[in-house]
Amino acid sequence: MSQAEPQPGHPGRYRVALRWGDMDALGHVNQAVYHELLEEARTAMMRALPAPANGAFVVARVELNYRREIPLTHRHVEVTLEVLEVGRSSITAAQRITRADGELAADGISVLVGWDVLERRSRPLSEEELAAIDAFRVSTGR
Repeated sequence: MSQAEPQPGHPGRYRVALRWGDMDALGHVNQAVYHELLEEARTAMMRALPAPANGAFVVARVELNYRREIPLTHRHVEVTLEVLEVGRSSITAAQRITRADGELAADGISVLVGWDVLERRSRPLSEEELAAIDAFRVSTGR
């Protein structure tokens, strides 16, 4: 998967190039690749947050609705992420994959949990993380 390109002025909106290997025998993006596309946006958001000592994030839940196929002729998609809720240690985000022609291909919800890599358990989000997360509460065109 190529790295997500942030769209200027739109936190949480990323353009992701598709690769030949993302396609399956039916000539469209394989269903498992949709999850990789969502991960591109989550990873880009996490890179934008301050990194606390021993801190990381893990995915606790992904709910995905497949709406339309992404055919071989499409060379990129737009993946969006909008923070809906922030808990003591978790972030709930709405995510969408939009085809190059503007059609919605998939949408769903992802839950990320702050993770202490040494203790191997959830951790509270830091004040710095909470402040940075606010940029992703901006409407992403949903």
